[in-house]
Amino acid sequence: MLIVITRTGGFAGGERTGSADTHCRPDGAELERLAERALSAEAPPAARPVADGFVYSVHIDGKVIELRDPDLTDEQRRLVEAVLGEGA
Repeated sequence: MLIVITRTGGFAGGERTGSADTHCRPDGAELERLAERALSAEAPPAARPVADGFVYSVHIDGKVIELRDPDLTDEQRRLVEAVLGEGA
């Protein structure tokens, strides 16, 4: 499974992209589980954008979801942290 996450926004308005091929990682099975849960998670009610908040574009095997701070579930946050290599 290929997971690509692009984070935009924040105070500086920068962009950061990370990717993970689950077949090449020792934590691949856990990342696949987190990705499947992220895709199936019910979207939170539309909220006002948070000033300087991050927006995550998550691509998982051809499917795309958009996530926003502070509305990430714990599992979505763990997925973002694992793929980007830093806190979400």
